[in-house]
Amino acid sequence: MSLRDLLLRTGLSLTPSEEKIAHVLLADYPTAGLGTATGLARRAGVSDPTVGRLVMKLGFQGYPDFQAKLLAEVEARLHSPLLMLETKLHGGLTEDDGGTTAYLRSVISCLEKALVTTPAATYDRAARMVADPKAPLTLLGGRFSRHLAGMLTGYLTQLRSNARDLGMLSPQSFDLLIDMDRRDVLIVFDYRRYQNDVVAFARQAAARGAHIVLFTDPWLSPIADFAEVTITSPLEASSPYDTLAPALAQMEAFVAHLLAGMDDAMRSRMEQIENIRRTNAVTLDHQTVDQTSGLSIRDVQGAGTATQR
Repeated sequence: MSLRDLLLRTGLSLTPSEEKIAHVLLADYPTAGLGTATGLARRAGVSDPTVGRLVMKLGFQGYPDFQAKLLAEVEARLHSPLLMLETKLHGGLTEDDGGTTAYLRSVISCLEKALVTTPAATYDRAARMVADPKAPLTLLGGRFSRHLAGMLTGYLTQLRSNARDLGMLSPQSFDLLIDMDRRDVLIVFDYRRYQNDVVAFARQAAARGAHIVLFTDPWLSPIADFAEVTITSPLEASSPYDTLAPALAQMEAFVAHLLAGMDDAMRSRMEQIENIRRTNAVTLDHQTVDQTSGLSIRDVQGAGTATQR
C-alpha cells in the first residue's frame, strides 16, 4: 500500500493538526515528504512532534522509516527499462528455461491483480461521464499508451459522436485547449515514466474546467492529483518492460460496462454504422467477391456460409 493510500484509507483517525500535515503531503505528493520533518511541520503550521505522531500512527517507527518508504515509491515510479534490465534478466527471463512461459505467467498474475485494483463504482462514475452525449470527448496517451487511447476512441465512436483521439502530441495539439471547458471530458492513459507533455496537457485542460478520467498504474501519474476518476492497473511483469496487457483488459472492460448500459441512441448509432459498412462492403461479412474462386460471402452475420455464383 502506498503512503497516499495510507493517508486516504477509511477509518484513519487524525487530529486537526495531523490532518494539516496529511493535506500538505497529499497536495504536493510525494515531494512534500522528501524534506526534513521540521520543514514539513513548518509547511503545515504544526510542531515537529506532531509530524512524529502522525508517522507513528501510519505504522512507521519514525520519520526516517516513513521517508525511506516514500523514497522507494519515488524510485519505483521512475524506473526505466534500462534500470530494471539486470534485475529482471537475472530473475529468470531467459530463452533456455522457458522465458516466454514465465513472462506470460507474470502477465496473467497482473491480470488477476487488476480484478481488485479498481472498485466497480469507479467504472460506474467514468461511464456516466463518458456516456453523456453532450460532453465532447478527447482521448490522450503516452508513447505506448496512446495506442490504447486510439483503440478506445474506435469503440467510443461507434457508441456516440464527438469523440476524438489526439494521437501523438505536437505543439499544435495544445492549441486545442482553447475550445475545452467544463463540458469536456478528457480520457488520459499515462503509465510510469510519465510524459511531461501528457501531464501538461491534462493539467491545463483541468484548469479550463474539463473533467479528467485517468488510466494509470499503482504509483499514480501526477494527473491523479486533479483527475475526477482514476483507474489503476498493475504492470510489473518478468521483463524490463512493463506490460500494458492489464491496461488493455481494463479498457475493454470499460467498453463492456458502457455496452451493458447501452441506450436506444447508442444502439441506433451502431445499427447505422453497420448499414454504412454494408453499403461500402467494408468487411468480409458484408458482400464481397473472391475474384479467383467466384465465391460470394453474403451478409450472414457470422453464420459462416458461402454460396457459389
